Amino acid sequence: MDIKHGFAFQGEFFRDDPPGDVLLTPGNFAIGGGFKGDKLKYYAGPVPEEYVLSVGDLIVTMTDLSKEGDTLGYPAIVPSGSDRVLHNQRIGKVVVLAGTRAELRFLYYLLRTREYRNEVLASATGTTVKHTSPSRILAFRFALPPISTQEGIADVLSAFDRKIELNRRMNQTLESTARAIFRSWFVDFDPVIAKAEGRQPFGMSADVAALFPSEFDESDPGGLPRGWTQAPLEKHVRAVYDGPHATPPSAESGPIFLGIRNMTGSKIDLAEVRHISEEQWARWTKRVTPEAGDIVFTYEATVGAFAVIPPGMRCCLGRRLALIRPSRERYHPHFLLSTFVSPPFQELLASRFKPRLDGAADTTGCYTRQPVLALLKSSFTLRRERRLIPRWFYLRFILGSRGRWQSANEFLY
Repeated sequence: MDIKHGFAFQGEFFRDDPPGDVLLTPGNFAIGGGFKGDKLKYYAGPVPEEYVLSVGDLIVTMTDLSKEGDTLGYPAIVPSGSDRVLHNQRIGKVVVLAGTRAELRFLYYLLRTREYRNEVLASATGTTVKHTSPSRILAFRFALPPISTQEGIADVLSAFDRKIELNRRMNQTLESTARAIFRSWFVDFDPVIAKAEGRQPFGMSADVAALFPSEFDESDPGGLPRGWTQAPLEKHVRAVYDGPHATPPSAESGPIFLGIRNMTGSKIDLAEVRHISEEQWARWTKRVTPEAGDIVFTYEATVGAFAVIPPGMRCCLGRRLALIRPSRERYHPHFLLSTFVSPPFQELLASRFKPRLDGAADTTGCYTRQPVLALLKSSFTLRRERRLIPRWFYLRFILGSRGRWQSANEFLY
């Protein structure tokens, strides 16, 4: 095979929004391989036709801005869509040479293997920005099976990828549903409004509806339900811990070193895992050892992602991560998590950004000062508070924990 360089398109025609052709960048490659279409760039200038990609083309990234080279050398397949896709510089297009019996989909999965990945990183150049080249990628040697075997391997792995994508979309639906329920119950107070008007809260069983008051506290300036109060979060958590401000050496196995790459918004993604050695464990957990039920969050660069540490995960915090340890005798971690990922809190968080000189966002300390609704009725027991968390929240967490739990009851009670 061969790898064709991309074209240096003129910067004056770059756009963040349509109209225009889709201009691929290294940011469109997922960690571990695959196409990311969530942050597309566009180009509204002249285009040489030989640098227009086709659906199904196999491409690789040859530049990475991260210290660890998170996506360097990883492949992606150009997806179908209505816009033209342009072959930008620092992205290589894989071309199967005439007379070579190679299946592009097989090569796609080959370029996602650990053996290939290790060789690309070992031969990369640069410190702040990592680079590879067509010659370094093409130097990788591998066993090429018959074309029928390649096609069979690609078919099986493609089926798994389709299933993974389906599960991802289901998780997104569940997350959207969970956030809508949370907003309805704890931000808009729809169950309280319904009961105050003499109606049964929509879509809610009588047992759960009985947990909500039927009137608002008229003396409260915030218009809270009677018996509820507004309080600073720092008054109701055991502690907030900052992670280390450095990166340890990698190990082949051992405890997980959580990084920003593992934070997907409201859960932990272990598709790409970095390990530390047992010898390094004590040093990197000196500030705090994460426990099941702790809430980890990002506070710099990528801001506002939260997740709950699941049972059985032995890990330490990475750079730009911090941890909230809830007061679990009063609050279920998922109530707090759902508060943090809800639109009102995220909007409040965005208003507290502290731009730094390098343009990144820094919100350290912001989380401990934000007011959240706390259910503080003395008659409200722990078990009853936990019942207020919708079943959707449990289901979302279980689906996002990659099978580490046998059931929700392992954590709830």
